[in-house]
Amino acid sequence: MTGKSILIGRPPLIRQTNAEMLLRLLRELGPCSKADLVRASGLSAPSVTNVIGTLISAGLVEALGEGDSTGGRPPDIVSFNAHRGCIAGVEITRDAIRILVTDLNADKLAHCNVAIDKSMSTPEQICQQVGKELRRLLRMKKLSKVRLLRATVGVPAIVNVDEGTVLAFTALQNWSHIPLGTMLSRELQCPVLVDNDTNLGAAGERHSGAAVGETNFVFITIEEGVGAGIFLNGNIYRGSQWSAGEIGYLRVPSISREHPAIHKYGKLEAALSTSGILKSWHSGRSVSKIRHSVNRAADVWDLADTGNVKAKRILRQRAMILTDVILDLALILNPNLILLGGEVGNHPVLLKEVTQLLEGSEFAVARVALGGLGNSAVLRGAVSLAIEPAILDLLRSAGR
Repeated sequence: MTGKSILIGRPPLIRQTNAEMLLRLLRELGPCSKADLVRASGLSAPSVTNVIGTLISAGLVEALGEGDSTGGRPPDIVSFNAHRGCIAGVEITRDAIRILVTDLNADKLAHCNVAIDKSMSTPEQICQQVGKELRRLLRMKKLSKVRLLRATVGVPAIVNVDEGTVLAFTALQNWSHIPLGTMLSRELQCPVLVDNDTNLGAAGERHSGAAVGETNFVFITIEEGVGAGIFLNGNIYRGSQWSAGEIGYLRVPSISREHPAIHKYGKLEAALSTSGILKSWHSGRSVSKIRHSVNRAADVWDLADTGNVKAKRILRQRAMILTDVILDLALILNPNLILLGGEVGNHPVLLKEVTQLLEGSEFAVARVALGGLGNSAVLRGAVSLAIEPAILDLLRSAGR
């Protein structure tokens, strides 16, 4: 026995639980009366009045005045105050820093996309640049720094989420076992969660994209890197060593049997990525002037759609590899849905080819579809993971 008191059933815990429930209802219902909250929550009218009063004092709820009367006294209308604070989602890529600032309803307040100078891309320099750009966005919206409640940061790397440590990010300078969460918390003066970017992309699709309501699904993103964000039973599955979903390191039959190395690109990544597709396109003798206008992998898929023979061959080769990956994931995880994202993955021509290749499978294969958020998935996921903890922080502060 530790001698610590347990709050089960005691008034402080009951008030906290009631406050969380009423806030959730207000966020779901929108502006409504206290009587509406009584009916929806099952709490007594005095309990609702007391809790709402506390939440108004804390700035989490605002009184909107009297509503329309149905014959008696006009009801007092209250609403969740989504402007009580703001949230930041940050995506650090090989080439750029992208930032999204939202209110507590995930509605966009400001955003920016700034290029990374590779000669100034050490962890310290990137943290300083994130802080500088975020403070600029807050000033632009006339928001004080203390209004920033939390931030979530996505990086294309394996991340120890508990510690906020980036294990390896080879595209930038000196990024190995970097305590990015601690560094950015110090820079931004707020709690910071760091996660793999594809995990955040999956969270974004579940929050407001093509996977809303799904509890078991996989989000495969294919661009310069290849990865998978896995949701099991409604939660991101990261694995015991944080590397769940690092499918870019899967061995590709007839290509290589090398052991995967964290500081190198995986063999599947080399085959499916943007650079791998462009390498195949530009290889061999030039027999068509149109080759010189191909700068993106998506251009190759567009050409395949018009009937270009070489582009169709490259598409078929990559679709066969991706189909094998999808079948393996379906057999191991049995998800309800697999989404394709990224410049290479989020293309209807690739989806059509993969769907045709999957038709002959006798096993139950998940529905395959395109992601719905495009390049905003990571930032949307980042924001979605920060909102609930930020609101809980405010609630705890109000209950002290």
